[in-house]
Order: sequence, then C-alpha cells, then structure tokens
Amino acid sequence: MINLFKNPIFIFASIAFWANQYLEKSMGIFVPFYHAYGDDLMAMPVVFGLCLQLMRWFHPLGDQLTFSKKQVLIGLVYFSIVFEIVLPQVSKTYTADPIDVFCYGLGTLVFLKFMNKPAPQSKKSRAL
Repeated sequence: MINLFKNPIFIFASIAFWANQYLEKSMGIFVPFYHAYGDDLMAMPVVFGLCLQLMRWFHPLGDQLTFSKKQVLIGLVYFSIVFEIVLPQVSKTYTADPIDVFCYGLGTLVFLKFMNKPAPQSKKSRAL
C-alpha cells in the first residue's frame, strides 16, 4: 500500500513545521519570515494530507480516494474561520492576519496539484 506519508511534499512540510516549532519553543530562535508565514504555508498540505491518508485507510476506495475541490474549499474556509476569526477573539495566543489566509490558500493549491491524486496502481506480477 503506497501511502501519502511517502509523498515528498508531505514529508518536507511536516519536517519544516516541526523544525520551526522546535527552534521557536525549545531554543527561542525565530526565523522572521518563516515565523510569520511558514507554518501557515505548510499547514494545509499537512492537514489535508493527514485527513486524506486517514480516509484512505477506512474508505472502500482506499488509495484511489481523492478529495473533491468542494471538500478542500470547505476545509480551507473552515480552517481560515477558526484560526483567523474565532480563535483571535477568544485567545491572546492567536492573531488575525489576512496574509495567513493567503498562505493557507497557497498550501491548499499545492495539496490539490501535487498530493490529492489516486495512488498509482501496483503492477502485480503474473504467475508463471
């Protein structure tokens, strides 16, 4: 079973996210541009990638399952509302930033173009 966890974009986005979190939280190092927008760019490929992989494990279509553009758009809107409207109003930890929504959108386009694909069919060898 080929899975999305082997996708180079998913791997890169996940490592970039976790490396940034480690640098910021453990070492107090903040890379200016990445601190502001890097995690937002990486979020959607990681979130949608995880969701797609989980769905593939349980859905009858398995590795052939992909998300529709409508499903991905709903996810993008939901994510944007929660992280850029709701949470900034209820927590001082979050700050509303329209550029974050733009970054979520770019990450969503990357997911749609490069990750939201059916897994290639494996070629089973014929019995001799």
